[in-house]
Amino acid sequence: MNKIIPSKLNIGDEIRVIAPSRSMCILSDEVIEKAKKRLENIGFKVTFGKNVLNSIGKDYNCASIEDRIEDLHEAFKDKNVKAILTVIGGYNVNQILDYIDYNLIKENPKIICGFSDITALTNAIYAKTGLVTYSGPHFSSFGMKKGFEYTEEYFRKMFMKSESIEIESSNDWSNDSWFKKQENRTFIKNEGMKIINKGEAEGRIIGGNLCTLNLLQGTEYMPDLEETVLFIEDDGLVNKTFNKEFDRDLQSLLHSAKNKNIKAIIVGRAEKNCEMNDKKWARILKSKKELSNIPIVINANFGHTTPIFTFPIGGYAKVKVDEEIKIEIKD
Repeated sequence: MNKIIPSKLNIGDEIRVIAPSRSMCILSDEVIEKAKKRLENIGFKVTFGKNVLNSIGKDYNCASIEDRIEDLHEAFKDKNVKAILTVIGGYNVNQILDYIDYNLIKENPKIICGFSDITALTNAIYAKTGLVTYSGPHFSSFGMKKGFEYTEEYFRKMFMKSESIEIESSNDWSNDSWFKKQENRTFIKNEGMKIINKGEAEGRIIGGNLCTLNLLQGTEYMPDLEETVLFIEDDGLVNKTFNKEFDRDLQSLLHSAKNKNIKAIIVGRAEKNCEMNDKKWARILKSKKELSNIPIVINANFGHTTPIFTFPIGGYAKVKVDEEIKIEIKD
């Protein structure tokens, strides 16, 4: 399948906000208004899917499958829309995968971006159409008052410029409930990315939220892992058992990638409640014989802490890890 790279964004372009996972009804008016204004201040026009506030119940806080599909299809069909941002993550975006018109998407390629649960959607679209999709901020992320500069910088670099991007670590990071206490944030000095294995590699980028990506295993929606650089992270829902869950989820992915020649692994920073450290990461990652001869880097700025960089699923990465870490990406 041929790779399709969506067009870059220009000032004045329209961005459509849709909710293929949880509904926008869970966001405060303050966060919605701040997010919309920030995107408009960059120079974009912001519009919303007509079902973006719908919710069928509190179990998932999401719209019906039909409503979610309608907004997704309409966003790709609308010639005025140049990019699609998801509202937020959740738990069940994979419910909609069988109902998507992938030919419609292939015939109307454009940027689609989100993370967490959206990993299932973006990887499925890439697998079915060849369209490069993106792991990056949700619409809700733009509602953050403080500590958003790094996220916005890499959003602009990925979507408004054509050259390759070198990934550098942010000066600090946070893992607080920012949407509840915008004025009282806690920031932690960033010690930067850490080396588990040295080496050089290049390949196609696949990844996002690891446990969500694993939902696609054995289905037509799982991207081919041949000669890929995996960008993977996971959330802190399992708290102190994170190391055990990450270990077995990674092993499951490696089983599905047997003989696929994984080129490198970049791991996103774990949340604070996971209680991870360099030794725990090393124990997990060095225990996998499949990974013994490839470069591995941990504590990269993507996942469920903030800030995050945007990376292209189906794009290209070049990794060089010796005394220093150099990661370049492009779509």
